[in-house]
Amino acid sequence: MTAPSPTSRSTPSGIPLPRGYQMLVTFAADTDVSLWEKAVQPPGVDGGEPIATTTQHNTTYRTFVPRVLKTLTPHTFTAAYDPGVYTQIIALVNVGTTITITFSDGSTVAFYGFLQKFEPAQTTEENQPEATVTVVPTNWDSTSHVEAGPAVSSVEGT
Repeated sequence: MTAPSPTSRSTPSGIPLPRGYQMLVTFAADTDVSLWEKAVQPPGVDGGEPIATTTQHNTTYRTFVPRVLKTLTPHTFTAAYDPGVYTQIIALVNVGTTITITFSDGSTVAFYGFLQKFEPAQTTEENQPEATVTVVPTNWDSTSHVEAGPAVSSVEGT
């Protein structure tokens, strides 16, 4: 049995975002939806659970292999809203569209998905009314009927 060889860490390329402000979410199906982003969690990438490959011939360790397919995880954001947004939300829920997240440096990640939930928070006198919005990436181009992952655009110098 051959043990793995250690690898040295290299300096990462690019420039880390210096702050979380400003991050905006655009729905292609309604680019001026009456939501004002306050806190945005972009989608993540999940490789799924490992596939167990252990057999009765293993003697010391359980073995695994990675899955092949990847999942773009749901993305959520908290936003202030105009009560009239309900009309826009009803028109957007469960409708496949392109969602674009624009980062503070101007970089973008665009993906196919749909608005799954609009959940207003409890309101109080001392807080601005907010809602949590959940977007589910589909990775499916419903126009061309093909699998399509996210499109990432980095700003020069990042």
